[in-house]
Amino acid sequence: MIEALDIQVKGIVQGVGFRPFVYRLAKKYLVNGWVLNAADGVFIHAEAESKLLDEFVLELSENPPAASQVDEIELKEVPLEDFDTFEIRFSDAGAVEKTTLVSPDLATCDDCARELFNPNDRRFRYPFINCTNCGPRFTIIEKLPYDRKSTSMKEFPMCERCATEYGDPLDRRFHAQPDACFECGPHVSWREHEDGSIDAPLGPVTWGTTREESDALFARAVEQLRAGKILAVKGLGGFHLVCDANNADAVALLRARKHREGKAFAVMMPDLDAVRRVCQVNDAEAAVLSGSQRPIVLLKKRPDATFAPALADALPELGVMLPYTPVQHLLLHDFAEATEGNVVPMLVMTSGNIHDEPIVIDDADAYEKLFAVADAFMGHNRAIRARYDDSVVRVISAGSAGEAVQFVRRARGYAPLPLTMPGGQPAEQAETFSIFATGPEQKNTFTLTRDSEAFVSQHIGDMENAETFDAWLQAKDRYETLFEIAPQRIACDRHPEYLASKWAHEQERSSGVPVTEVQHHHAHIVSVLAEHGLEGPVCGIAFDGTGYGEDGAIWGGEVLLSNLTAFERFANFAYVPMPGGAAAVKHPLRMAYGALWAFDLLEHPGAADALAALGEQAEVCDQMIERGLNTPMTSSVGRLFDAASALLGICTEPTYEGEPAILLEAAIDAAAPAGSTAADPDPDATARYTLEVVKNTATPESTAQDTSVVLFDAAPTFRALLEDKAAGVPTGIIARRFHDAFVQVIVTAAELVRAMYDINTVALSGGVFMNRYLVEHALAALEAAGFTVAVNRDLPPNDGCISFGQAVVAWASNTEGASS
Repeated sequence: MIEALDIQVKGIVQGVGFRPFVYRLAKKYLVNGWVLNAADGVFIHAEAESKLLDEFVLELSENPPAASQVDEIELKEVPLEDFDTFEIRFSDAGAVEKTTLVSPDLATCDDCARELFNPNDRRFRYPFINCTNCGPRFTIIEKLPYDRKSTSMKEFPMCERCATEYGDPLDRRFHAQPDACFECGPHVSWREHEDGSIDAPLGPVTWGTTREESDALFARAVEQLRAGKILAVKGLGGFHLVCDANNADAVALLRARKHREGKAFAVMMPDLDAVRRVCQVNDAEAAVLSGSQRPIVLLKKRPDATFAPALADALPELGVMLPYTPVQHLLLHDFAEATEGNVVPMLVMTSGNIHDEPIVIDDADAYEKLFAVADAFMGHNRAIRARYDDSVVRVISAGSAGEAVQFVRRARGYAPLPLTMPGGQPAEQAETFSIFATGPEQKNTFTLTRDSEAFVSQHIGDMENAETFDAWLQAKDRYETLFEIAPQRIACDRHPEYLASKWAHEQERSSGVPVTEVQHHHAHIVSVLAEHGLEGPVCGIAFDGTGYGEDGAIWGGEVLLSNLTAFERFANFAYVPMPGGAAAVKHPLRMAYGALWAFDLLEHPGAADALAALGEQAEVCDQMIERGLNTPMTSSVGRLFDAASALLGICTEPTYEGEPAILLEAAIDAAAPAGSTAADPDPDATARYTLEVVKNTATPESTAQDTSVVLFDAAPTFRALLEDKAAGVPTGIIARRFHDAFVQVIVTAAELVRAMYDINTVALSGGVFMNRYLVEHALAALEAAGFTVAVNRDLPPNDGCISFGQAVVAWASNTEGASS
C-alpha cells in the first residue's frame, strides 16, 4: 500500500549535502516526492510503499551525512499527490539564507581521502579535493547566499567535468561549491629563502599547476622538514608553522623564532594507528580525533613513549590532531613514507603567528610577518576570508554521564554553529531583538543573537594588542553582515579597563545602542545554564584567575546563587593580597608571599625556600601590602593555585598564562601514573588539608552581590602544604592533597547552599575547571553527594564562554523590548 508523509528534519541540515543525500535515498527506496531547504530545517514530501517508506525514514535518522546533525524528525501522514518522480526543489532564497552557513569547515571525508591516493582517479594527489560532505565553508564565503560566486572560489570557473558533477544530484559533488581539480581549481605554491639562510631574501614563487609540479613541491617540503627546517603551511583558516616533532633541534628553533618559550606544541600524525603508538586513546577520543571537525585532542601520553625535549615537557598530555585538509594528508603521507626506522611520524602544527598576534591568513602577509620564522612557505591561491585557529578539546570522565567532550578552545570545525537561547524570542517583543556580546579580555569570543539563535564566534584570542583588536572588529563586522544582524543592545564585562568594554560604552555614546554590563562570574554560570536549558536558581561555582568584582576587588573563587538575570554572592574565598597586581600573576612567588602574609605563615619553615627565592623582593612585597600600594585583593582560586605551585618550587617564572596551575596538576600524574591506586601514606591528610568555613561580616552598605554569607579560609590548607614540604613529602603527593582540598570545598559549598535554600543543582564554570583532576573528581564527589551537576558542554569553561553568558543575561533581562 502506497502512503504519503510530510517529513521535517531539524538540526544541522543545511550546507552539508542533506538534500542530495535525501535524493539518493529516495532513489534507493523508490520514494517519489520532493525535498527542499527552509528556514527551520529540511522538508520532504515522500510517497512510497509502507515498508519502503519506513526504511527511508529510519535511514534518514540513523545514517545522515557525517557533517550533519539530526536533532528531530517530525512525521505527518498526508493525502497522496501521486508524484511519479523525486526532485530537489530550490527554496525561496530569503528563507534559506539565514541557515545556509550553520555548517563550519569540514575535514576531508573518507571518500575524498581514498580518491586523493588513488592513481586511477582524476583528482589523484590534487591538494584541494573536496565534495559536498567536506571542505571549506565559512573560511571562504564572502556573502550570502552560499554559492560559488559568493566565495573565494569565484576566481576558478569550473571545467566541464567538474561542472557536470556539480549539476548531478546523484553525484557526491552535487552543489559542492569548492569543487575543483588540477585543470580548473586552486594550486599550491612554494617559496623559500635563497641559499637556505633565514637572513637571505625570499626567492621566486613556484606553482604546482600540474600533478607533477605539485608533487615536486611536496617532495621539497618533506626534504626541508627532514633537514630540520621550519615551514609555514597554509591551511583552512590560516597558516601553520610546521617542523619535525621528533627533531629536538627543530622544535627548539621553532620556539626561539616564534618567541614561544614553554607552552606545549600540538602535533599532527597521519592516522590513528600512529597516535596509539605514543598516546592512550579510548573510543570516545578516537571518534573525536577522526570526526569531521578534526580538533586538537589532548591525550594522555603512553608511559613507554618518548618525545623530543621541549615538545610538551612535564605534561601528562599531548595535543594531537589528524590531517583535515588534502594538503595536510599529502604532507603527512609523504613525510611518513620518508620517516626511517620505528619512529612515529609526527609534525608540530602550531598557529602561524608571532607570539600573541592573530594567525596569518594571507600569503603576502605570511612572507612579511613570518619571514624570520619560516625557512619556506607552502601557500596556495585560494583566499581565506575568515581567520580560524584549530579547536582544542579533551575527553573527560563525567560521572554517571560517562565520557564527555570538554572544549579548551572552540574554533575551526565547530564555530559558527549556533547555540540556542533559552526560552526563544521574548513574547513581548513583536520584532526580532538582537544582542551583541563583546566577551572578555582573555580568550575572547563574541556572541551575536538572532531570534533564538546565538552565534558564538571562533576563538579570537587575548585582547591585549592592536592586531587582535582589529581582528575582533573584522570578525564582528563579518558576522553582522553574513547573518544580517543589526544589534539593538550590547552586553559587556563590568571591568572598566577591558578593551571590548570600552568599545561598548563608546558605541553607546556615539550611536545610542544601550549597554548591559554583566559581572564576569555571573556570565560564567549563566553560560552553563543556557547550554543546558536551565533557568535556575542553581548553586553556581565559578573558579578562575581574574574577574572584576562588584566591590572593585578581583574575584575568582565564587559561589553564586544564580538564575539567568541575577545572582547573589553566597560564598567566596577570603581575600589575599596581590603585591604588584599583574606582576603577581607573572611572578607567582609574589602571589605566594601574599598568601603567606594573609595566612600568617611567613615564619613557617616550609616557606623558607620561597622567601629565599624572592630575595630582596620579599621586603618590597611586604611594604606594598602594608601600605596598600598597587596591591589589589583577590578571592581567586587560580591565584591560590599559582601560590601553591610557587611554594612547592614547581613554577616560579611562568612562560605562558596558567602554567603554574597546569604544572601543579601535572605533578600529580608524575607521582601517580595512570592507573595507580596507591593509598595516601598519611590517612590524616584530608583532615589537615581543610578550607575553613567562616561567617562573613557585613556592613550597612553591603549588598547581596558584593558581600557573601560565608568565606572559605585557605589558611589550614596552605599550612598543611608547608608542613608536608618541610617534612619532605613528595611534591606530587602534596599536589594531590591540595587538589583534594578544593574538591572537598566544592562539595561543602554545594551542601551549604542545599541546606539553606534547598537548591540541588550545581553549575561549574571558570578556567580552573580546565584542570582535569579537579573537574573529574568534583563531578564524582558532587554526584555521590546527591547533586545534579551541569558543566559547560558546547563551549569551554574558561573565558571562551563569557560572551554567551553575557548575551543570555542581557536577553533575559530585556523585559521591555529593544527600546528599554
